[in-house]
Amino acid sequence: MNAERRMQNAELPCFLVHLSTPPPRALHRRYLLALLLLTLSAVLLTGCATPVATAALANVETGVNPAAWAKVPAGEFVLGQHEEKGMVEKPYEIMLTDATNAQYARYLNEAPAKGTVKIVGDQVVGYYPGDVFHGHKHEKEIKAGDWLHVPLADPSLRLTFDGKTFGVKPGYEDHPMTVVTWFGAKAYCEFYGWRLPSELEWEKAARGTDNRPFPWGHEIKLNNANFYASRDPFEAVAGKQGDTTPVGFYDNGKAYDGYQTLDSTSPYGLYDMAGNVWQWASDIAEDIHDRPLKGGSKGVYGYNLRIWTRNAARPDYASPSVGFRCAR
Repeated sequence: MNAERRMQNAELPCFLVHLSTPPPRALHRRYLLALLLLTLSAVLLTGCATPVATAALANVETGVNPAAWAKVPAGEFVLGQHEEKGMVEKPYEIMLTDATNAQYARYLNEAPAKGTVKIVGDQVVGYYPGDVFHGHKHEKEIKAGDWLHVPLADPSLRLTFDGKTFGVKPGYEDHPMTVVTWFGAKAYCEFYGWRLPSELEWEKAARGTDNRPFPWGHEIKLNNANFYASRDPFEAVAGKQGDTTPVGFYDNGKAYDGYQTLDSTSPYGLYDMAGNVWQWASDIAEDIHDRPLKGGSKGVYGYNLRIWTRNAARPDYASPSVGFRCAR
């Protein structure tokens, strides 16, 4: 329940993204009421509904290749907020950037012919074999069958579809693919023989082996990443909650029309491991249906971009602040 509430509020400038452990049962009703009032207050005070930008900035070239991969070695690393020991048993590769709209449109133009996905009404759906159901109180059963990958009618979607061919709204080709469920992210990766990264793999790729809280180091500045009120040029179009930025926008100190970015890559050279969009991870817990999300987004405060911050949502959840990258 808390995990789903976190995800529902993940696009607020966000008092509620990282909620603490629930209170004792006797206080639960008062806790929920207080949480509801706080949420309503946040909406009233800040206008928290995610705005839908009508146009991206034109001709933003980051120079980053979305088809590139980074190598991450096996071995021990510092895990989590309390500096536990993490271990990755095998080396792996992970996409240098989030999957882009252009990449996902290309995939959707190939996958239906191979039976991987199908278009049903205004949805892209695909088969999933289901999860083991344990019957826990707040667990949703994920049965075998067709599940939502992409809601085509969502106004935040940057893809276009004329009934036959998928494309991308002009200016958004190199922005991260969003409004994609966990099922849709997983299917994309597996179509090419890849997979979603685990939380453990994601965190090592973002952090390296030292105890840094952000992919680039120990402090965060406005021009390190795309987060709430970070004043990037795209906020002029969409407001303080912003729009997505092209993958690799925070690229080695590059400047765009006078906006100076900082070198914000991870120790292994990955881009956008903090901010821009939450990223799906592969993990399936035994007692809950939610799937983990890492990295923060354009709609949360900077402190929620710390590497150990964890969010979660149902696997059929889709949002303009959620994307993914693949591992192999």
